[in-house]
Amino acid sequence: MIARKVIFEGRVQGVGFRYTTRQIATGFDVCGWVRNLPDGTVELHAEGEDEEVEGYLKEILEESAVAHHIKHHTIAETPPLDEPRGFQILS
Repeated sequence: MIARKVIFEGRVQGVGFRYTTRQIATGFDVCGWVRNLPDGTVELHAEGEDEEVEGYLKEILEESAVAHHIKHHTIAETPPLDEPRGFQILS
């Protein structure tokens, strides 16, 4: 089990980015959340088995309908959630 925090920069707010990441999550065995940050970036937390998380992030970054909006991203290890449940959009 791994957990990753990703910060996406670019035109990632106001383009359906969070909804797209939630929809993509349904195709992978991952849980976590995504939210807009005040500085215009989007923060995502994803956890699951290594292959699932890596596949999920690759889908967002390389193959999704919003991939072209991402200008830069950073990925960091992060502690897993206490009680992971599904994938949510946080406000």
